Amino acid sequence: MFDADPDFKADPKSLWKGKLNFKYRFDYTAAGVRRSIEDSLQRLGLSSIDIVYVHDLSPDTAELGKNWMEQFNVAAKGAFPELSKMREEGIIKGWGMGVNTPDPILKAMEVADPDICLVAIQYSLIDHKNALNTLFPAMEKKKVNAVIGGPLNAGFLANRDRFNYGDSMPAEMVEKRKKINAIIAKYNIDLRTVALQFSAAHPVVAAVIPGASTGEQASSNASAMATKIPVALWNELKQAKLIEQLAPVPGTVTNQSV
Repeated sequence: MFDADPDFKADPKSLWKGKLNFKYRFDYTAAGVRRSIEDSLQRLGLSSIDIVYVHDLSPDTAELGKNWMEQFNVAAKGAFPELSKMREEGIIKGWGMGVNTPDPILKAMEVADPDICLVAIQYSLIDHKNALNTLFPAMEKKKVNAVIGGPLNAGFLANRDRFNYGDSMPAEMVEKRKKINAIIAKYNIDLRTVALQFSAAHPVVAAVIPGASTGEQASSNASAMATKIPVALWNELKQAKLIEQLAPVPGTVTNQSV
């Protein structure tokens, strides 16, 4: 949650692109989260919100860094119980973390009762071992669903030359993508299709949000989810050790709505 200071006129240096005419501070208190949601309801003209995510309360958020637990402890006593209270009041239907790393989700499940978490750039075709073996089992135990953000690793798994919104592409990931492309080409299936269906196949996953900057990309994402992928393709990827042996794939589990 951000709290704007209207008296600040300069543009502060931050992770935000463009010019801001205010500075902000992180506010994970009970009053802060309630004010944020009530303001959103007023702007949207709604009486309730389906899902609220506590965003970027994570060690990879540059402005928090190694001190992120200080803000987490504020949220554990403030934002988290207040969100659960607002759920009971019917103002929201559910809440959870929206982060790029597993620890905030794991810790939130220890101290609170989230419903669904946005698991960003943690469970994709090319990078999923930790989420598969550590995060998802913990979420299943707590009956917390996952929404997969960044299933294409910022376009990398649509064969674009960027990885996880960074300025460079890890060599090992480039090589792994090359090997995956070589296998799936034999089945005449494109990489985007394989990547999106892989991320949706785990039973803890309630939805996949690949994002789109054009209508054409949105249509391609939808088509990808309707394409039939031969089981042999998945078997070959596992035999080549390009995906984890225990990773659920389409046709082996019943996943939830996407």
